[in-house]
Amino acid sequence: MASGDFFSNAERLAIDTTIRRSEQLCRFEFSVYVGDINGASRPFATRLHNTLVAPARSILILVDPTARILEVVTGAQVRRKVTDSEIELTVAAMQSQFAEGQLAEGVKQGIERIAEHAHTQA
Repeated sequence: MASGDFFSNAERLAIDTTIRRSEQLCRFEFSVYVGDINGASRPFATRLHNTLVAPARSILILVDPTARILEVVTGAQVRRKVTDSEIELTVAAMQSQFAEGQLAEGVKQGIERIAEHAHTQA
């Protein structure tokens, strides 16, 4: 779910395509929230993650471009395959793309990297 007025239609389509490919690769579910958050970022992201259909098998990427906030929440099954350090490296790579004004590319890169780490550990 690439949302908000932050992406063009082509960018939304590219993110959705990246999500589908990544889900097929690693067998986990990805959700993306881009927009303003309400309150502290981590609890907000965790609440969103908990509303997903299969939170244990899901990854939520939350980006608030205005406040420059990025959170990644992973479910229990995902954490067995993807380490905290791999998530930290992914976040750093995404932040680098965001700093260059490449929001959509950063989101796509983050999804792809997490899927690769999860697939490699399978």
